[in-house]
Amino acid sequence: MALRSPHPLDPLGATEIQIAVNAVRAAHQDVFFNVVSLHEPRKAAMVRWLENPTSTRPRRIADVCVIAPGGRVGEGLVDIVAKKIIEWNWITGKQPIITLEELQLVEYIVRQDPRVVEQCEISGISRDEMHKVYCDPWTIGYDERFGSHVRLQQGLMYFRPDVDDCQYQYPLDFCPIYDADQQKIIHIDIPEVRRPLRREKQINYHTTAIEAASGFRTDLKPLDITQSQGPSFQLNGRQLKWQSWNFHIGFNYREGIVLSDIKYDDKGTLRDIFYRLSLVEMVVPYGNPDHPHQRKHAFDIGEYGAGYMTNSLKLGCDCKGFIKYLDADLPARDGSIRHVKNAICIHEEDNGVLFKHTDFRDDSVIITRARKLVIQQIFTAANYEYAIQLSADPKKQDGTIQLEIKLTGILNTYSIKPGEDTNGWGTEVYPGVNGHNHQHLFCLRIDSNIDGPRNTAFMVDAKASDAPSGSAANKYGNAFYAKRTKLETTGQSVTDYNGATVRTWDLCNTNKLHPYSKVPVSYKLVSREVPSLLPKQGSLVWKRAGFARHAVHVTRYRDDQLYPAGRHVPQTSGETAVGLPDWIGDGKEGIDNEDIVLWHTFGLVHFPAPEDFPIMPCEPISLLLRPRNFFSNNPVMDVPPQQCITASQMASKGLAHL
Repeated sequence: MALRSPHPLDPLGATEIQIAVNAVRAAHQDVFFNVVSLHEPRKAAMVRWLENPTSTRPRRIADVCVIAPGGRVGEGLVDIVAKKIIEWNWITGKQPIITLEELQLVEYIVRQDPRVVEQCEISGISRDEMHKVYCDPWTIGYDERFGSHVRLQQGLMYFRPDVDDCQYQYPLDFCPIYDADQQKIIHIDIPEVRRPLRREKQINYHTTAIEAASGFRTDLKPLDITQSQGPSFQLNGRQLKWQSWNFHIGFNYREGIVLSDIKYDDKGTLRDIFYRLSLVEMVVPYGNPDHPHQRKHAFDIGEYGAGYMTNSLKLGCDCKGFIKYLDADLPARDGSIRHVKNAICIHEEDNGVLFKHTDFRDDSVIITRARKLVIQQIFTAANYEYAIQLSADPKKQDGTIQLEIKLTGILNTYSIKPGEDTNGWGTEVYPGVNGHNHQHLFCLRIDSNIDGPRNTAFMVDAKASDAPSGSAANKYGNAFYAKRTKLETTGQSVTDYNGATVRTWDLCNTNKLHPYSKVPVSYKLVSREVPSLLPKQGSLVWKRAGFARHAVHVTRYRDDQLYPAGRHVPQTSGETAVGLPDWIGDGKEGIDNEDIVLWHTFGLVHFPAPEDFPIMPCEPISLLLRPRNFFSNNPVMDVPPQQCITASQMASKGLAHL
């Protein structure tokens, strides 16, 4: 019997992954699987099916990438129902995403290597302590000494006196280079100035350590969250309906959560907003210029995968209240299935006041509280945790979508000698522990569909009137307005944030005007945490992370333009344009009234401090996609209020002031 999926955008299930693996193994026996994921239906076919679900269902296709002996990389497509390969290529000079199994193997090899043992001895670690030596394997980024044809990882080295200790307190000062095909260390980068291991007193964050130190706080009372009648959302497979919102929740090895076919029920009319929304890339550049730290910049999504690194979420810990979970099936490197239970949690939260007004004349009042729907995953990238929350939030039942990212975990650290100057590139956060300056720059892909596929992007700046004070147009000098600049070509779309003008960007359907304001219906990107990429032009990070050079790019939609740093990110040199810089091209392609995608890079700059160690408090960053001139008026006036007393009711009770 033919396999059927409840929705064409559902991720591949375990059975489908196994079918794809078997089809590839039948043709190419001795391979390791780096990717087996849904090859999403082409947009035109998907839109036709969404408009008429009784029509021909888009085929279930698996996107597969493998590594064969000798480091050969193969990729292709497998028809799940037909159980056969329909497209296949062997590629050279590319390295696909790093798998968890590859990362885990490096640490074992490192401990056995005689040259690593020698360097540990130089650092002050005896041979019988080698079981206490750990490493965080990172892709090498790019190193011109080795190029892109050999699959490499660099080992960031640490010592851990006890298995329960924080390894990042004891960084080591050398860096082995690991060849994945040979499964051996081929080189060790050793600094000119050696920094022996400093065996300072342990500082730990686990329960035993805190209880032994000062104990836990005793003045926290329980905070219980109950929903006696269950949640207000309905989940049919992966199709979610919550109040006026309707959308599909996808998940894949790379992006993690993907929201698709996002619609809003506007008084009985189901209106399109976005076709697809996901976090597609990020880069974490570090700011120490000394070799080999110039290589230290992680593309945590493109090089390791937010899906591959996702946590299994726990009730009462990662999420509270009435929770619905979605699991994930991912391929292991040997072609077996890795099942992640509770990869996504869905729940509601109270979100404070939605709207309120009190009339000072008579104390009449209305107050309505907001409720937020949260779709969350948390992934761990070695030392860092990233909690990704996509929210439909009725400060934001009003049609606003919020993306919030909470960063926690542990600083990536390097060793420092007593009295050594960090030169401003980092902070000594604990004796012997140098926390390097770094950035976290994320890229959000917004496939716009505002009341239909033909959209236009505008840049909007708050500007003082061009007319001088005392003129007829601005007699008192107080006039200001929203300056709207249409982004007509891909080149014009390459823009940066300006805090002085509180710059925002509008995604508009210029074919449809609001009946009152007479301006196009739109969604506004409101994003205030938008630092510039700090590594200079021509640096390795600047070349490799082209998407991060500017806050906004806009391109015409194309089916396979999903990843702004390229499909295969590890060990790209950046010498040729890949991803967004390639798609922007000469900047002449028109994007006015077209099917467009807006790419937004945002994030934060982290100058470490002692308060960040040994574990960091969550630091949140967020942005909004807000309706502007989209609804006829406030769309949430029908949310039941907590209190509503009118002026006439106050007067009838003899409570009015006037």
